[in-house]
Amino acid sequence: MLEIFTQIANGVAYTLLGLDPQTSFGVAVHFFVKSTTTIFTLLVVMIYVIALIRASLNVERVRAFLAGRNRVVGYFFGSTFGAMTPFCSCSSVPVFIGFTSARIPIGVTMAFLITSPMINEVAVVVLWGLLGWQFTLIYILVGFAVGMLAGAFLDAIQAQRYLQPFLAEAYAKGQAPEGDVTQRESMTLKDRHLFARTETLDILGRVWKWVFIGVGLGALLYGFVPDGWVESHLGGGQWWQVPAAVLLGIPLYTNITGVVPVMESLILQGLPIGTTMAFCMSTVAASFPEFVLLKQVMQWRLLLMVFLILLVAFTLAGWILNLAGPLFTLNL
Repeated sequence: MLEIFTQIANGVAYTLLGLDPQTSFGVAVHFFVKSTTTIFTLLVVMIYVIALIRASLNVERVRAFLAGRNRVVGYFFGSTFGAMTPFCSCSSVPVFIGFTSARIPIGVTMAFLITSPMINEVAVVVLWGLLGWQFTLIYILVGFAVGMLAGAFLDAIQAQRYLQPFLAEAYAKGQAPEGDVTQRESMTLKDRHLFARTETLDILGRVWKWVFIGVGLGALLYGFVPDGWVESHLGGGQWWQVPAAVLLGIPLYTNITGVVPVMESLILQGLPIGTTMAFCMSTVAASFPEFVLLKQVMQWRLLLMVFLILLVAFTLAGWILNLAGPLFTLNL
């Protein structure tokens, strides 16, 4: 399938536009066309299919199910639900409020909040196609591990104490504040199709700019950064380069769909796979805009704990993957 998108990129960049494949600009345009056509095709197909499945999902029933499970099972299902919902880190916050108000344990809710922006069906398909199944599997396992372990820790310290007062009170009373997620009624097949179409258009409307920004950044890195520059600065495999990459990624907010082509270009530029993952995960799940929004529902102490948990988790994941990186086979 990727060969089709390569041929499209060849036709647009080298035939239609007449660019020289030996120049940085020609290489960058080819990368941009190939990545955007690949991502948007997968976006349309996968969002529509998953939306059909989600059309009859009853959120209240999901809450009740999660709240009644063993905690470890609850963390797993919280992360799974996060992976099934195509929310960016910021749009996950209203659902976080609803879950907290329903008195779902704070750890289960945090497992959802952390996993949701990091894993979704689009990311899985795109990562698989661009970087291979080994990298995709590791990415999924890391995302689930971070969400579940963070949830367990925050449950252990009773982190609900550090919610903002209005949400802490709702948690204690089990009353949902205004704007909570409502139940979805049973839908006919036609209704599900309409829902899936609307959902597809809505999500595309929200993420298309991040796709272009992410692919554009990836194209610039791939086409114009001199060979060996990234590797010489962050590719030496030194321990400090992974946390440096994590800190560098925090101001560069994007979603998982937009960051995939950046992953590809960084790896092609010589950045170790673990350093690349650490950088990209920080842009997706530990960004400034997300924490500005989370400050509306969390006190500073809880916000700082979540921030440090993510930084430590991404750094550890980067170190581990750098050690294991030579074992992976990538589709690059």
